[in-house]
Amino acid sequence: MSESNRGPEKIADILGRLFTSRGWGRKNDRLLLESAWTEAAGEQWIKDTRVMGVKRGVLEIEVRNAVLIQELTQFHKRGLLGKLRKLLPGMTLTDMKFRAGVW
Repeated sequence: MSESNRGPEKIADILGRLFTSRGWGRKNDRLLLESAWTEAAGEQWIKDTRVMGVKRGVLEIEVRNAVLIQELTQFHKRGLLGKLRKLLPGMTLTDMKFRAGVW
């Protein structure tokens, strides 16, 4: 049977190709990640931090100042990572990295 005579395509296959070609899946993942970070970090840190992304399971967070980087790394990293793992069960998070940023 030729490629054009296979019959109707499944809507899930069509939508999957559309989402991939338009990059909508990545945008949705980004929104979920930012929403989870907002909930985990709370009002206390959200104004001084922002999500950069996830690379190889490591969540990268940009932070406005070095003092806050040290506080988050030394005292809050484990708790934040635990909260994020609960909020994002489908995403594998192995670590968090905080880095200085200006915005």
